[in-house]
Amino acid sequence: MPTPLSGRSCPSEQEPHRHREMAESFGEDAERYDRARPRYPAALVERIASEADAVLDAGCGTGIAARQLQAAGCRVLGVEPDARMAERARRSGVEVDVAAFEAWDPAGRVFDAVVAAQAWHWIDPAAGAAKAAQALRPGGRLAAFWNVPRLPAELTEAFAEVYRRVAPDAPFTFPATTEQALEGHRRIIGTAADAIRETGRFGEPEEWCFDWEWTYTRDAWLDQMLTHGALTRLPPDKSAEVLEHVGTAVDAMGGSFAVPYATVTITAVRTGAA
Repeated sequence: MPTPLSGRSCPSEQEPHRHREMAESFGEDAERYDRARPRYPAALVERIASEADAVLDAGCGTGIAARQLQAAGCRVLGVEPDARMAERARRSGVEVDVAAFEAWDPAGRVFDAVVAAQAWHWIDPAAGAAKAAQALRPGGRLAAFWNVPRLPAELTEAFAEVYRRVAPDAPFTFPATTEQALEGHRRIIGTAADAIRETGRFGEPEEWCFDWEWTYTRDAWLDQMLTHGALTRLPPDKSAEVLEHVGTAVDAMGGSFAVPYATVTITAVRTGAA
């Protein structure tokens, strides 16, 4: 999927949290989002759960990460601004407060960990870090993480070709390599790390990375494509054209393919007194 790259400035690259209309489109089909979006590696979930009982999931969406943490033994409260996504999470057994994380009131509640799965870039980095510090106990952990797919070149090229045709003015560039895709996320992580430092309430941020792999069928890949802002905001005829073109590329690859993922994480521990 498209990733902002260096050399071309656009609003979504510089301050994605100011352009939440894209994120707000995800709730239009919360069931598809919950079904199709990739999960998170067990090693990451276990690492967080090993030091946390009570977890706050900022921007919890439909509760994908929250359910994984619950299965690992954590008590999880989600905070989600989209009521449609929150309702889907509740139906799967996740308690959710409907609010933008920056405006959410902890109301005296304190957590061992604050996590954000594929969501921290939609949160104002300075306000989000300050809110996380407010909600964490001393020694508690903030961990924001993203799944970065290492897509086959055939797939990236097919998507870029058709998307430029149907949406030539879209504010995206297209990574030609895994390194370029990771670079886009490193900029997001760098911004998050700077904001965490500026609170003065965390130890030095560190990065984690977990490698894992998932195999997609043609239908499963096209299903998850429809959960990304690049397609949710296109007219139906245009998104259908993109799906047909990419589907043809998957057919040429044998109808299924493996995607190596790198789940990149920025994390820091809350310091000081409560």
